[in-house]
Amino acid sequence: MISSELLTRMIRAGAGEEPADVVIKNVRMLDVISGTVTHTDIAIVAGRIVGTYGYYNGKQLIEGDNRYAVPGFIDTHLHIESSLVTPFEFDRCVLPHGVTTALCDPHEIANVLGTDGIRYFLDSAERTIMDIRVNLSSCVPATPFETAGAQIEVDDLLAFRDHPKVLGLAEVMNFPGVLAGDPGMIAKLVAFQDGHIDGHAPLLSDKALNGYIAAGIRTDHEATTAVEAREKLQKGMAILIREGSVSKDLEALAEILDENTSAYVALCTDDRNPLDIAEEGHLDSSIRRLIARGRPLHHVYRAASHSAARIFGLTDRGLIAPGHRADIALLDDLKTCQVAQVISNGRLVEDELFEARKPVPAVGLASMKAKKVTPDTFIVPPNPRQNETPVIAVKPGLILTYRENAVLEISDRGTLPDLDNDVIKIAVIERHGKNGNIARSFCKGYGLKRGAIASSVGHDSHNITVVGVTDEDMALAVNRLIELGGGFTVADTGKVTAELALPLAGLMSLLPFEQVSEKLHTMRDAAFDLGCTLPEPFLQVAFMALPVIPHLKMTDRGLFDVDRFDFVK
Repeated sequence: MISSELLTRMIRAGAGEEPADVVIKNVRMLDVISGTVTHTDIAIVAGRIVGTYGYYNGKQLIEGDNRYAVPGFIDTHLHIESSLVTPFEFDRCVLPHGVTTALCDPHEIANVLGTDGIRYFLDSAERTIMDIRVNLSSCVPATPFETAGAQIEVDDLLAFRDHPKVLGLAEVMNFPGVLAGDPGMIAKLVAFQDGHIDGHAPLLSDKALNGYIAAGIRTDHEATTAVEAREKLQKGMAILIREGSVSKDLEALAEILDENTSAYVALCTDDRNPLDIAEEGHLDSSIRRLIARGRPLHHVYRAASHSAARIFGLTDRGLIAPGHRADIALLDDLKTCQVAQVISNGRLVEDELFEARKPVPAVGLASMKAKKVTPDTFIVPPNPRQNETPVIAVKPGLILTYRENAVLEISDRGTLPDLDNDVIKIAVIERHGKNGNIARSFCKGYGLKRGAIASSVGHDSHNITVVGVTDEDMALAVNRLIELGGGFTVADTGKVTAELALPLAGLMSLLPFEQVSEKLHTMRDAAFDLGCTLPEPFLQVAFMALPVIPHLKMTDRGLFDVDRFDFVK
């Protein structure tokens, strides 16, 4: 709580009656409300902006060098685990891109470790330089049709409800459960009616969408077309334009961001890895791409800051204005969003800030409990009731998958892949030590001509998912992944050609983000050597098992028809 002495000092410094703690000199400040650009200083006391539109004296001076000053960016929905690094490394990787606030849902680690995973994120959020806020995972597991490492009920969530880093309830993925009045889902919604509730409603429309929103759900990041987004806007939802490593919706949704809608639109990444961040950027990449597509410049910056803050009730930030948190990005150029320096809570972001953080011990270092497999594990028995075999079809840039049917050859080793038509095998192996389930089927869209790719990142229950051409390489990739304690592996004609260990809950590396990025380069090249045609093969594999994203998915219990919300018979 702020003291009367400190508040008085803020008032006096803002009025120019005494020096501020910090003054950013000589900047061109963008007002994201009016679009005007003004040459000014920015005065700061105790992390709060106290003065703009004038010239100030301060104890510490930061030379702005006539750069553009914009409010720090807010990533409104992401899973830090999908960056494949710890929250501390995410902080160090992403903050220099101007992202000063991140609203995360730790449901990846929660599905593996339960409340211990949430606690790990809250402990980390208290020590990062970036302001990481946590929405409490609403669906652990996401559905009853998969095996997770944990189950979280409403009382488990309420234990964290008053934590200062908690915002509200994270994405409500089980939209069929909402509409069906599932008691456990309804209990969570009731408990968070007085706070923020994040949405997840892919392709939901018409009266079903009305019912879902009536539960008090306020946002959605799953829209993949402008038509879908506009219906949700018309019905009161805020739209979070997503551009991640796999889910790339910006191009399809750019047209919805204009002068009329920018107060109700924000930006998010959902899932983005360090290699893409190094090559393209983070929210800074989304901003420059939206501007390049003709979206009005200050409205794009408004969506990335002020609108995001208001949508999530963070009224202390999102503007460069007196009384607001001093989260500021200094840019060399507005149109291309070239971030030169970042101020986080009044502090110039430098290496020393990160080095001063008190470490948080790693958790979940023994979460891999799957038993090793053999090539025979991956034999797919023929189904005498079907002339055609259902196949999961993937498309680049989408986590939506589609159902196709294929006539596949049968041998003494069961149903076989069809490389001429890009049909390969897929299997999901339960890895939490619960039941040992293994499900097998077929998929297409990867382009593999040989080998296999395995991942312990498998949204949302994070079992092992493997795709491959031969049973032998699939077994090799999976067994090496088990030895690593989780991660990604690539096998090619009897050899493991690339690997990335993710020992923290089978989801995150303990390495610096720079090394993870380098290893992902090697991993990606190894996947391309197999013939893979997908730009991001590993996260694409990771989404094959997500039974809350249409249309056809694969869990450890079998092939799952998301539209029918039941297994394929």
